[in-house]
Amino acid sequence: MATPFYSLFTYRIFDKFLMILFLSYVTNSTASNWNTPYSEEQVRSATLFSAFSQSPKHLDPVVSYNSNEWAVLSQVYEPPLQYHYLKRPYTLEPLTLQKMPDIRYLDKNHHPVSSNSSNIAFTEYLFTLKEGIQFHLHPAFAKDSKGAFLYHQLDEQAVHSIKSVMDFTHQTSRELLAEDYVYALKRMALRQNHSPILDSMMQYIVGFKAFSDLVTEQYKTALQAEDKRVQTLYFDLNQFEISGVQVVDKYRYKITIKEKYPQFLYWLTMNFFAPIPWEAEAFYKQAVLVEKNITLDTTPIGTGPYQLVENNPNKRMRLLANANYRVELYPSDGLAEGADPALLLDAGKPLPFVKEVIYSLEKESVPLWNKFLQGYYDASGVSSDSFDQAVSVSSSGAMNLTDEFKEKGIQFLNMTQPTIIYFGFNMADPVVGGYTEKQKKLRQALSIAINFEEYISIFLNGRGELAQGPIPPGIFGYTEGEPGINRVIFDWKAGRIQRKPLAKAKQLLAEAGYPNGIGEDGKPLTLHYDTAATGPDSQSMLNWYRKQFAQLGVELVIRSTDYNRFQDKVRKAKVQMFSWGWNADYPDPENFLFLLNGANATIHTNGSGINSANYDNPEFNRLFQQMKTMENTPERFEIIQQMLKIAQEDAPWAWGYYPKSLSLYHSWLHNVWPNPLANNTIKYRRIDVNERLEKQAEWNQPVMWPFVVVILLIIGSIYPLMRAYRQRQTAVVISNKQDKV
Repeated sequence: MATPFYSLFTYRIFDKFLMILFLSYVTNSTASNWNTPYSEEQVRSATLFSAFSQSPKHLDPVVSYNSNEWAVLSQVYEPPLQYHYLKRPYTLEPLTLQKMPDIRYLDKNHHPVSSNSSNIAFTEYLFTLKEGIQFHLHPAFAKDSKGAFLYHQLDEQAVHSIKSVMDFTHQTSRELLAEDYVYALKRMALRQNHSPILDSMMQYIVGFKAFSDLVTEQYKTALQAEDKRVQTLYFDLNQFEISGVQVVDKYRYKITIKEKYPQFLYWLTMNFFAPIPWEAEAFYKQAVLVEKNITLDTTPIGTGPYQLVENNPNKRMRLLANANYRVELYPSDGLAEGADPALLLDAGKPLPFVKEVIYSLEKESVPLWNKFLQGYYDASGVSSDSFDQAVSVSSSGAMNLTDEFKEKGIQFLNMTQPTIIYFGFNMADPVVGGYTEKQKKLRQALSIAINFEEYISIFLNGRGELAQGPIPPGIFGYTEGEPGINRVIFDWKAGRIQRKPLAKAKQLLAEAGYPNGIGEDGKPLTLHYDTAATGPDSQSMLNWYRKQFAQLGVELVIRSTDYNRFQDKVRKAKVQMFSWGWNADYPDPENFLFLLNGANATIHTNGSGINSANYDNPEFNRLFQQMKTMENTPERFEIIQQMLKIAQEDAPWAWGYYPKSLSLYHSWLHNVWPNPLANNTIKYRRIDVNERLEKQAEWNQPVMWPFVVVILLIIGSIYPLMRAYRQRQTAVVISNKQDKV
């Protein structure tokens, strides 16, 4: 007998219902797998889960100079020096070197002199590498039995199925050599590589400018002769030498700089000075790989503890622990005063602890925050919308976690960063730029009107300190209290800083030629603000900026774009006003004051300079040259104060604020310590995988009752139909019997 349709459907519903109950039972211990964004294998392994919101534009260490890029790059590349992870004040130590560089001071005839001599013309640094350091496994090094490179002459057919370097069959490595560090410097000198520190290094490294001019011209000639693009021309830099850079032997090299510049050692912690094997450049310059976007700028190769094995900027980036990594141990000393003693529990153990790092794209703060609370991200910042949920602020301003977060075992770190976030004016712009009295007063008026105290309160929940100049707290030259205030913008009243009244800003605006915001043509002054803030979370902030300008009768036009396009516009001086920031590369005032040095202006450096405001005051520049190589003496301090007063008067920035970082992390993530100058810190992290599994299961129990209710509602709606169907079938059968009778 055929089974009615409704009966079959009902049976299937019951089958599904029973299956759901069964799965709920058997997966009770791993219930989080129902909604986890990762595989069970990843969750059960020593994998660190993190997120990124802005896709890195450059992963070439010679080019990259942004914190979102360095978060990845610094795990892959290894410059010769690094910062000790735990020590305060910040302390340099060898990374790939056997010891700190040997330093010699020389006179103009290259004869040795003492470190305090007045005849120092040159400083020579000798670097001695550790032996046996290996590069990542990579196809660029692969050779056949005859010693020829397997993948340096690729054609379209050979790469037909290749999507990344990980797809190549043969992967091998070789030892790190002194010449790899020298080759990186040669790449920096090539103008076509657009290194943002090239012009800065020309001032220091002996022969660097002459070398750069030579290879840049030779490169142009080679491009024309071979009719190739910059991206596809392999130019053998090994055929040229830098007079101030020398390979001594297999493991030693020298760099000679002009005069005495103590801060040069800090530069040697940066990715610009990380080694690049020439084989990698030759490999990546092949046109068939460039067309697939497989380049040094997307797929870095280094000696670091991690290798980038997946780079999908629209979805995910993935690092794997370097199978060739040498023995490096967790620090056994140097714990800063007041630090948690638990930071030394792993002392002397081999690094890295984390075996994989997964960065997932999260464009909005809400899903990122929710996944952190579910335990799917190991650490997180705190957005303004989530601040009250996570943090309680006492009457004295002290921050503590809420009881809810304490119960979950969440921990936090809070500190003022050696960072400045500033609102910049393009000094090359005909309206907001310039150095006349009227132009200065326009910028001063706007700087007063932009109330960053309000910004810090509304958008940062108080996590910021008003900036009085470019130098943040903790850096030599910063001054606390009344002596350190910017008197162009602020007054000191009743023992505290106070912004000048809006009436003062209106007065300055009128003196600048814009009474009530109206220009000589009778039209309101209209200014343009470029920003990379494009998401819905940014709209309230952008409206706030409009409101600040509207107080003066000035119309602000917002020009939003993606971060990569925004960078291009700033570097090409195609902006009028913008916001940007600077994280300390090293703990010295020169690292902040050079942001306003005229020689570093983007318009003077083909877009590679770091003076994005294009500020160029001759007196400021003169004092900068005098101050930059000095030790931290009272004399240096006085020169810095003069420089700050000049910049405050010219107002190339509306100064902004020094951010306070607030980082949350789960109890299963260990060895978390704030070191804003060290970027290679993932290798120190350790994860308690079992605790993470337990907490994820506890926090993500499936809620079954909605399923039950839905099933019952479906059955309840079907039952009347089934009953009516059966009654009808019965009536038909009875009717047929009666007809037969």
